[in-house]
Amino acid sequence: MKSMIRDINLAESGKQKIEWVRKNMPILRSLEEEFSKTKPFFGVRVTVSVHLEAKTAYMAKVFAAGGAEVSVTGSNPLSTQDDIAAALASDGLDVYAWYGATNEEYEKHLNQALGYKPNIIIDDGGDLIHLLHTSRSELQPHIMGGCEETTTGIIRLKAMEKEGVLKFPMVAVNNAYCKYLFDNRYGTGQSVWDGINRTTNLIVAGKDVVVVGYGWCGKGIAMRAKGMGANVIVCEIDPIKAAEAIMDGFKVMPMNDAASRGDIFVTVTGCKRVIHGEHFKVMKDGAILCNAGHFDVEICLPELEEMTEEKKEQRKNIMGYRQKDGRWINILAEGRLVNLAAGDGHPAEIMDMSFALQTLSAEYMVKNYNKLGCRVVDVPDEIDKRVANMKLKSWGVKIDELTEDQIKYIGSWA
Repeated sequence: MKSMIRDINLAESGKQKIEWVRKNMPILRSLEEEFSKTKPFFGVRVTVSVHLEAKTAYMAKVFAAGGAEVSVTGSNPLSTQDDIAAALASDGLDVYAWYGATNEEYEKHLNQALGYKPNIIIDDGGDLIHLLHTSRSELQPHIMGGCEETTTGIIRLKAMEKEGVLKFPMVAVNNAYCKYLFDNRYGTGQSVWDGINRTTNLIVAGKDVVVVGYGWCGKGIAMRAKGMGANVIVCEIDPIKAAEAIMDGFKVMPMNDAASRGDIFVTVTGCKRVIHGEHFKVMKDGAILCNAGHFDVEICLPELEEMTEEKKEQRKNIMGYRQKDGRWINILAEGRLVNLAAGDGHPAEIMDMSFALQTLSAEYMVKNYNKLGCRVVDVPDEIDKRVANMKLKSWGVKIDELTEDQIKYIGSWA
């Protein structure tokens, strides 16, 4: 076996989880059936680096059903589920990941997955892209292109495109309407609070919740916090988003003011050091901090470590940091993605839409990569609308269509 996993004996548990999400992902089921007949990825090697849990595993199996040779790795050491990795490996896919991998092990897993010499990459955060443009640049001639799942990865891709160093096309899946309107808002909104609630076992109602960043993910987190009875404070740098947060019914203030008021803090900015030493100094005793941005740099843990007198695990996935004045500051899931490192990630029905976009965008890339150039490409509108229509169909919902006369009317100027 080529795979590098923790324990193949965990496969049965993983298969059970994958089958559960399969039953609740009707769009991917439909695409699996279609791809099994059309084989759009026949002869194509696909490497997937996305949070390795059940929904991702099912997406990988859909690629395989479409004829692809598939290698799979994780995109975060704390989000990999060992039974899922075992299940995929037992089904013949090459898997390189295990929970709690060190930085060195994580890098090795990424490199092993790329050893497949992939034609298509499915990336989440840009780690594969980084390797393919640095230490594994010899693999570039094999690459047709790929798809990026998240905001952080697209920020990196746009920077590479601007500097003229991107060597192949990448589809910005995160920018599709059916991704950010649903996955980022409803998926993140629910899964973040699932991670916080199951980890802390504390009530949300009546608490002051500080949401740092009011993009689509922040909107979802704030909306769910409000629904559970929290008093929500938003910190933003964008005046338009700040004004929107106020009109949505939330208080808006700088982090310097919010730091002393919050009971629970959730960072979701894609930037670094948005909560740091000056903020830690004024936080309440027992404050709970977590991150829902891709990388673990939003809460500046090195500064917190320097200020700390005692460090103690309070509960699974909760590390307490006692300050000189006796206050405890609690960090969930090491400051990594709380919804995945301390939970199961987005609901299956949400990822059904996102991963349908991934598979259809990858099919589009296989057919069109030689015409797209070395740039960041939007998900074609017809794919976005196809996924939305498939979702409506799965709900048994029908909608109106314009008549020819209406189409002519809205397209005219006279």
